[in-house]
Amino acid sequence: MDKQRPPGHTGYPGLQAAYPGMLAGYPVPQADYSVPPPGYSGAGPVGSPVQHQPVYNQPGGPAGVPWMPAPAPPSDCPPGLEYLSQIDQILIHQQVELLEVLIGFETNNKYEIKNILGQRIYFAVEDTDCCTRNCCGANRPFTMRILDLMGREVITLQRPLRCTSCCCPCCLQEIEIYAPPGVPLGYVIQNWHPCLPKLTIQNERREDVLKIIGPCLVCGCCADVDFEIKSLDEENVIGKISKQWTGFVREAFTDADNFGIQFPLDLDVKMKAVMLGACFLIDFMFFESTGGQEQRAGVW
Repeated sequence: MDKQRPPGHTGYPGLQAAYPGMLAGYPVPQADYSVPPPGYSGAGPVGSPVQHQPVYNQPGGPAGVPWMPAPAPPSDCPPGLEYLSQIDQILIHQQVELLEVLIGFETNNKYEIKNILGQRIYFAVEDTDCCTRNCCGANRPFTMRILDLMGREVITLQRPLRCTSCCCPCCLQEIEIYAPPGVPLGYVIQNWHPCLPKLTIQNERREDVLKIIGPCLVCGCCADVDFEIKSLDEENVIGKISKQWTGFVREAFTDADNFGIQFPLDLDVKMKAVMLGACFLIDFMFFESTGGQEQRAGVW
């Protein structure tokens, strides 16, 4: 799962067996996409040089980073999510904020969301007031706005204020995913467990679809920390969300983290977007603290 697959890829034969009943409510993207618009050249074969696309004045986005060419949208695909239909891996890079490094003043987080070729898919910007950020810290409620190359908001993530104590199994963590903004797409809710971080992915009707299970200790020195995405019976692993080790200096002095998400290529784009929301929730729950002092068992 370390390479982007072409649109004609037939997917994963064991997908239906891995999480039975899931695909019935979510149509799988078809391989026979409609003909792309004139002038669309495609991403090119795997291994070919990255084609630099026009760079727009994205708020906070570094100049010179190429954008992924827009594929033809599958049927029943929310606008802006067509990029997710042709990838099975997402890379999320949080930008280092100089003000946070120098004086510890918490600023709105910003993230680049890329495909495996390094092409930018989206740009995510936190929208939280100064008082909430610096008083509540990593436990703060937030709104995350995910923008496409034209600066249009295509996904909205909302995290309400919730309890962070393992002694209180009610009012646990959750995040709501909307695409387009205002239209519910899915939810990620925390499940109480004395030892393991556990989350449940739900669809827009709040029906359980998948599970996310992390390690007992989420502090990984010199190694990635993997949260496995499993079927509801927890028997089959279909993907993972990985917090990637970024080196001693960055881990010690910043809260800027890198993540990778892997999922089946033919998974419905709606669930891929919900997994994106799950990644941001995991970041704030376990890795947002500076200086390597990530939250431990007390958060679940």
